[in-house]
Amino acid sequence: MKTRVFAPAKINLTLHVTGQRADGYHLLDSLVVFAPFGDALTLSAADELSFVVDGPQARGVPAGGENLVLRAARLLGGGRGAALRLTKSLPPASGVGGGSADAAAALRGLSALWGLGDLIGDPMDGQRADAGGEMRGLWQEILGLGADIPMCLASASCRARGVGGRLDRVAGLPPIPALVVNPGVGVSTPSVFKQLKDKNNPPMPEAIPGFSSVRDLARWLRDQRNDLEAPAVARQPVIERVLTALRACPDVLLARMSGSGATCFGIFPDRARARSACDALARQHPDWWFAEGQLGDQSQKARPRPNAGSRISGGMGS
Repeated sequence: MKTRVFAPAKINLTLHVTGQRADGYHLLDSLVVFAPFGDALTLSAADELSFVVDGPQARGVPAGGENLVLRAARLLGGGRGAALRLTKSLPPASGVGGGSADAAAALRGLSALWGLGDLIGDPMDGQRADAGGEMRGLWQEILGLGADIPMCLASASCRARGVGGRLDRVAGLPPIPALVVNPGVGVSTPSVFKQLKDKNNPPMPEAIPGFSSVRDLARWLRDQRNDLEAPAVARQPVIERVLTALRACPDVLLARMSGSGATCFGIFPDRARARSACDALARQHPDWWFAEGQLGDQSQKARPRPNAGSRISGGMGS
């Protein structure tokens, strides 16, 4: 029996850096959504744990013990075996949570394969957090693997605060047609944080309002920020070229970088205009990576699918 799990790309619509703890971890306030495109993980029963990587973005992705998929499997496994195959469609080190999404897919898939039931549960369940909202127990170990893993486990629209362990579900966001672009370069997250001069910036407003349309959402987002955008551009100036290209697209409502870069996104009034922009920019920049789709809650699509025979989407959206 094979189990397939979709690992959707994570997009930070906002990313405010609000402080830094004494242990060096940065405090964030981020509005996060997920994309209908991403990586795919196939899991099969086996006596021992094994792992291989293939797919269009597999080059340079480590297949050894340092890969987050294997680290997550060992954290959950207790000596159990499984054969894991990661089909990589998302550019690595790109600010869309690819490695964290893959690790989260492994945790979801292995919980199903090994019959672990509700061992992991819902990362937005307040009962799994301490009084400060940070996760505890097994969740704290998962958070130690990567700050984006809990939100990627949920794969739902959420507000992430602290070091990534305080998650609040955000309901009522409109569908977000978007074009997502990576110029083919990776960016080291620690190097971007190191470049950031001011690490004590204002958070988002305490209450995220309701939005009547994607235009309404884009207007609100313009007053928010990604505090890592300027330091990432300083590390990789090509990011500014991507943002300039997106901002020049007809009808674009907002263009911004996701995470620590180098991936950027443009929000459009509808899918047709996002597709049109994708086609035009792909002709102009054939060496860049593009994906188009409707951002939002991908939690149902990310559920493990035992004996799934159909292809799980990566690449150009769905």
